[in-house]
Amino acid sequence: MKTSVFAVDVGYGNTKYAYRAASGSIATGMFPSLAPLAASRSLSGYGDSVLASRKVTTIVIDEIEYEVGPDVSLTAAYGNTGRALSNDFVRSDNYKALLLGAIFFAGVTHIDRLVLGLPVHNMEKYSGELRDRFTGGFNYGAGRVTIDKVVVIPQPLGSLVAASANRQSEFGRDSAHLVIDVGYFTTDWVYANGFTMDDKRSDGIPGGASQIYQRIAALIARDQDEQVEDIERIDKALRERKPFPFYSNKIDLAPYLERSQPIIAGVVKEMQNNVGQLAGVDSIILSGGGGSLYAPTIRKAFPRVTLEVIEAPCTANAKGFLIVGEAGLTRERATAKA
Repeated sequence: MKTSVFAVDVGYGNTKYAYRAASGSIATGMFPSLAPLAASRSLSGYGDSVLASRKVTTIVIDEIEYEVGPDVSLTAAYGNTGRALSNDFVRSDNYKALLLGAIFFAGVTHIDRLVLGLPVHNMEKYSGELRDRFTGGFNYGAGRVTIDKVVVIPQPLGSLVAASANRQSEFGRDSAHLVIDVGYFTTDWVYANGFTMDDKRSDGIPGGASQIYQRIAALIARDQDEQVEDIERIDKALRERKPFPFYSNKIDLAPYLERSQPIIAGVVKEMQNNVGQLAGVDSIILSGGGGSLYAPTIRKAFPRVTLEVIEAPCTANAKGFLIVGEAGLTRERATAKA
């Protein structure tokens, strides 16, 4: 399938993608940002359908096979889940495997314009490298894809565009908004007048949801006198608002989340120091998979500013990337005709 614009938000926690379906609506997909080495054999699907096949695929990069997809295992022996948490994540083979996995699951073989996002503080360092790395043709084992052009934008701008899609009158040139994207590994924010970024008041730092999960894991380990490495399962339990299963125990995570508040407060204070007073801001738009964890502290930090938690925060950036890519492609084609 050929598509004009394909948008992928390869996050540290989840990989999200969006494209325009034949019906004209925006189609989205998401799977964990885990790329463990593929198993040498698979038992799922055997046993007269007793063992169901998992929705995963094998991506081959430099002759090494990685497993990615919605049903990739959240746990592994000794914590080796295939998660990459580093500032140069975009350079890793894990990142490439996740990006190509998103393309595979969407069934896309030719992309006119691929739109990717980067944390604000990494834009200058890695945007050019991303464009060069993913422009061209690729054979990744599970399929082939041709990518004609790559566009890279700051991640929180995706949420800003998604939030404004059906409310253009609220996002004019004289309207200021602070967009906060709480990701798995980083928290990024963009101060924007209309759709113009204020570079001095836009930034990001390591300090996303994973730090909270790691803190909770450490606290549980201390109480249980047992190492806890399953931060993926802690993430899942918090998102689903369910107890955390640990051996035969069902642990309520609420008290542990409360004891992790100093980490959240530290990140929010860094942001406050950067953006200053927000007397001229119409609203704060909160996005990202970790947004709900940070919302109470952000409300306390900016009590007089309206806080809007964006609808479907996990996929908001990917949808916004798609809209940005489509607008850019329309302008490009109009210029070519003129």
